[in-house]
Amino acid sequence: MNDSTPCCPLCAAALDPRHGEQRCPGCHAELRFEASCPDCGAPLERLQACGAVDYFCQGCSSLISKRRVIFAITPVDE
Repeated sequence: MNDSTPCCPLCAAALDPRHGEQRCPGCHAELRFEASCPDCGAPLERLQACGAVDYFCQGCSSLISKRRVIFAITPVDE
């Protein structure tokens, strides 16, 4: 998923991983992106400043490049 555009798990429409939660443009499902560390699997803290987005891993105590982040896309329970 890191080398290609992430897709909705319900209808395969293209999604934008810069947003934590979003509505799928294809099926209109509410979806949540959850970022995890590629090294230890811990959830990542999203750091945003001046338009730039970085990720920090509490488990590894290090910054993780957004190219290496593993995203899980799950429907939001209503």
